[in-house]
Amino acid sequence: MNEPKIFIGPMSKNIVDAVIEYTNSNNQPIGLIPSRRQVESTGGYVNNWTTKEFCEYVRSKTSNVLLVRDHSGPWQGDIEDDGIDSFREDCKEGMFDIIHVDVWKQYKSFYDGLEYTIKFITDGYRLNPNMCYEIGTEESIRPTTPEELDYLLHCLQSRLASEVFAKIKYVVIQSGTALKGNKNTGEFNQDRLIEMIYVVKKYKLISKEHNGDYLTNDLVKSKFINGLDSINIAPEFGQIETTVILVNIKANKPELLEDFYQLCLASNRWVKWVSSDFKPEDNKEEIINISGHYVFSDPKFIELKNKLNCESLDTQIKVYITKRIEELIESTNGK
Repeated sequence: MNEPKIFIGPMSKNIVDAVIEYTNSNNQPIGLIPSRRQVESTGGYVNNWTTKEFCEYVRSKTSNVLLVRDHSGPWQGDIEDDGIDSFREDCKEGMFDIIHVDVWKQYKSFYDGLEYTIKFITDGYRLNPNMCYEIGTEESIRPTTPEELDYLLHCLQSRLASEVFAKIKYVVIQSGTALKGNKNTGEFNQDRLIEMIYVVKKYKLISKEHNGDYLTNDLVKSKFINGLDSINIAPEFGQIETTVILVNIKANKPELLEDFYQLCLASNRWVKWVSSDFKPEDNKEEIINISGHYVFSDPKFIELKNKLNCESLDTQIKVYITKRIEELIESTNGK
């Protein structure tokens, strides 16, 4: 399989199925990047899949999808655990192809983060010497500079055995992306992008940017023209599905809008995406757009969705998801 240029968050079964159908039809590699909240050894909010169930489902339908655990590490799940049990499950044969080791949410100091990154990768190599890794983190967790990234890679190359360092494939770079609500609020810094890509290439690794959601096609194209290898997009696809559902509710069963809002409100999944002075009751549709995908597997939402009596709804959703995938593929190819 060629290295994918786009990596998509599996915010729902529809998104997973759309990715599988697209890759099979176009022989185009794409990565799926479930977080620990989405898919976990004990189950997650996406289709209630366990890690094993999710990986088996995707692998049974395609060989064109690279499975990458996004943000494996401490404090990355629904509870503030050390992340070790989840990591060990992810390392088993037949699970993920790549694990993103991200210890930086708990360990903000450079040297603590370095030590725990080494520990996770070393333990992972012992558990499964075939597993590959992505390292680094995004700006919202811990900002870094090109110089610090260079030193991190230098330390990893010096401290890890050569055969273990060779299992690092992807490096997270930062060029000014940030998400708030359903917008990308970051300020793109092209010089920083180029400098970070230079550092990654110096070690013959693959650059990957996170939080590539809600960017214009021209900006995505510009990043790749300047040397970016790959990009993560997640909430944007959940928001696409939510929008299609909202349109159908308004057209066919407007009385269900309040029920959808109440489900989203009760989930509390929207809280981290809004400012402290945000008033949910004045922004009901925004609450739904931000957090609708978190409740897709809730039995109450499934009941609500069935009340729409729209047999083609999932097909409509996948059409819009596929259209966005096509746009992104074209942009990463410089078109």
